[in-house]
Amino acid sequence: MTAKIISGREVAEHILENELSKKVEELKGKNIIPNLVVILVGEMKASASYVAQKEKFAAKAGIKSEVRRFNSEISENEILSEIDKINDDSLIHGVIVQLPLPDHISVAKVLNRIHPSKDVDGFTPNNVGKLFLGEDTLVSCTPKGIMQMLRISGTDLNGKNVTVIGRSNIVGKPVSILCQSENATVTMCHSRTKDLNHKLSDADVIIVAVGVPKFISGDQIPEGAVVIDVGIHNIDGKLCGDVDFDSAKEKASAITPVPGGVGPMTVCALIENTIIAAERINSAWEDSNFWPLASEANALSNWATGAKKDSN
Repeated sequence: MTAKIISGREVAEHILENELSKKVEELKGKNIIPNLVVILVGEMKASASYVAQKEKFAAKAGIKSEVRRFNSEISENEILSEIDKINDDSLIHGVIVQLPLPDHISVAKVLNRIHPSKDVDGFTPNNVGKLFLGEDTLVSCTPKGIMQMLRISGTDLNGKNVTVIGRSNIVGKPVSILCQSENATVTMCHSRTKDLNHKLSDADVIIVAVGVPKFISGDQIPEGAVVIDVGIHNIDGKLCGDVDFDSAKEKASAITPVPGGVGPMTVCALIENTIIAAERINSAWEDSNFWPLASEANALSNWATGAKKDSN
């Protein structure tokens, strides 16, 4: 068996051209131009490349995109102040902070400072909580992109066994919840799971986001399983994922490549979230006194930080 390739690049292009760009044109007819701001701190080649892809996708969809660049010496308070300004700007609908951040800046404080209505990465406690409660929210981009790829590839999760390898707050945990919402039975694993092969033995779908190059090989994959590889690594100048693609494609019925798999779908989901945020913010602005938001986001940030300290 040679696996069908689930091309995230092709799926993303289709969604951008046939769905999102049309939605943006509708919004522009109502004088609403979805606007995304990316905060980039420092000079990291990988981050810069990823931000460039976001700008490219934003242009294809027809939304406004701005990158605000800061040197790595910027203080935490200055970043928080910048986010406050963005929260209170009614013409900005989405903001993301490109990670990683310098060590002297708290990632938790920065992400919690973003108002949930503009959290198009889906990282704030408010949006994560709603996701886990099954409420409508801005869903984390990579998990959202994965679910779109599964649907478009014809993978019905109803009653299926899904094994998720990786327990991060960004991918592993939220994608497990999304799969359960589609009536899948989910097994959560990670790099320290004992007898991983046994956990994989009856998997219909395997989602690998463990952050280790070629962590999963073909001999661990059940015949005919669908494999979603979230990882991306540069090994001796060549890109690879968390799955050994060459051996895995001989066992899987469908598999995502690296690069060109989950990555483009993550960016596509970010653009879609920005469009959704623009619709919702405009509706709230019309219906009520929605602004300013900075004080509300500040209160949420303080609560989330305090709750995290209390749990330690």
